[in-house]
Amino acid sequence: MSALRLRLRETRPSTVLAVIALVVVSAIVLLPIAIIVLTAFKPAAEVNAYPPSLLPDQWTLDNLKEVTSELPFARLVGNSFLFAGGVTAFALVFDSLAAYALARIDFAGRKVLLVAIIATLMIPFQATLIPLYQLVADFGWVNTYAGLIAPRAADAFGIFFLRQFFLSLPRDIDAAARIDGASEFRVFRSVVLPNAVPALLTLGLFTFVNNWNDLLWPLVFTTDADMGTITSGLTLLTGPSGIVPHGVMMAGSLIAILPLVIAFLLIQRRFIENIATTGLK
Repeated sequence: MSALRLRLRETRPSTVLAVIALVVVSAIVLLPIAIIVLTAFKPAAEVNAYPPSLLPDQWTLDNLKEVTSELPFARLVGNSFLFAGGVTAFALVFDSLAAYALARIDFAGRKVLLVAIIATLMIPFQATLIPLYQLVADFGWVNTYAGLIAPRAADAFGIFFLRQFFLSLPRDIDAAARIDGASEFRVFRSVVLPNAVPALLTLGLFTFVNNWNDLLWPLVFTTDADMGTITSGLTLLTGPSGIVPHGVMMAGSLIAILPLVIAFLLIQRRFIENIATTGLK
């Protein structure tokens, strides 16, 4: 007890303030998630009651049962995995190849190409939605996985992000590989990529989450309910007279965020380990 008191006395006021700020910010960030979780287990009467309460008086699983019965939930979740996972896999491949060329290979027009790629980030996504839809329709890819994945197989932000990381790696590691006779692709695959695992994991996580949560893209490029994703499927949950059953909606949202939480927990440890060993492989 005396050791604890001594430690508390030695604690700086700035440290205490930092901890308090961290607790407050964490509470603000986690409050919406807590509302989703608790509302998912409330009966409809409590969800619509006024004034609202945070904790349910009576816990129920009716909302979870209803959301899985009203929607082809397994199909929607599977579509979300194929859509978000497919986009992430292709984006990591194409973005890393383009970023490597822009960061490690000297060729004419490299700076102009980089500026053009960065400039595309300033174009609103909605401005390109109609031309993209027309292009996808011309290929006959509406209501297909190809139509969902192909237009997002590369991303300007991902290219720029990986390029900046590749620039931070010492050129000695690929120069030594070239001296040993390695080809350019071998340098990229066996030397640069293993040292870029933290950046790849970060970009992969961001890409997967952004596409998993995307609502507008699946709504535009799919008209068949069986080709929808979990986010677009939740928009079909309407009660009598168009009333939204918020408890059922929160139950669907809870199921939808579970894969993201699991993915983050699985990647977090690997991400930290690879940051600690970057440049040592």
